[in-house]
Amino acid sequence: MKKNIFFFCAIALLSLSSFGMNVECEYANSNMGYAKSQIDAALLTQDINQARFYAYKALSALEKSKNQLNICGCKLAKESMLENMEVLSLATKSTTLEGTLSYLNKSIELTNNTILVLESHETHESAYDNDALSVNTNSTTTNSTKKITKKKDLFKTIDTSLEKYRISLDKVVQSVNCKDATAFATRIFDECEAQLLKPDISEGSKYYNLRTKEITQEALNKIGNCSAKK
Repeated sequence: MKKNIFFFCAIALLSLSSFGMNVECEYANSNMGYAKSQIDAALLTQDINQARFYAYKALSALEKSKNQLNICGCKLAKESMLENMEVLSLATKSTTLEGTLSYLNKSIELTNNTILVLESHETHESAYDNDALSVNTNSTTTNSTKKITKKKDLFKTIDTSLEKYRISLDKVVQSVNCKDATAFATRIFDECEAQLLKPDISEGSKYYNLRTKEITQEALNKIGNCSAKK
């Protein structure tokens, strides 16, 4: 009987721990998306100072993802990101536009790779795989479980509250002209990205902005290209 209780406690704890790691992977992936937008902007400019500026912003976003990737436990994504940081650092120091753009082209490949790896992180080895079954019943484990459960409840409440936003945004997409709807949704998306890059943001605010960003991206996908609708 005790073995069965321990088994179910272990499974519950592993499930909660996995939940926490998955969310951190999503936070990291959000930062990768922001970094990608900055690298794309850098590749479009013909001014070396502007290219360096965008490269630095991308590098800063990746720097802020280090801790998230440590918690996420995705080794492949972390390796790709660390290599990317080295490349972006070189891009900010290059003395020619050609050299900067060359590094940025390498960086965009690494960024896309990191995003792809993070999106499929559940299918490959995690940094926690070997330790996953090292579960005990001491007070530290109990407190950790309570914290994760509390976090999960908070996230569930936020998900529920954001359904009203999803419905309202759908109405905007359906009733407002294409350009205005795009501008409205883009402002919200950009604000969410900016909030997610803040180091002192609370757990609740971080999750709220992550989910709001995802819902808004879905809306932008529905709106599509306004010029193509003329």
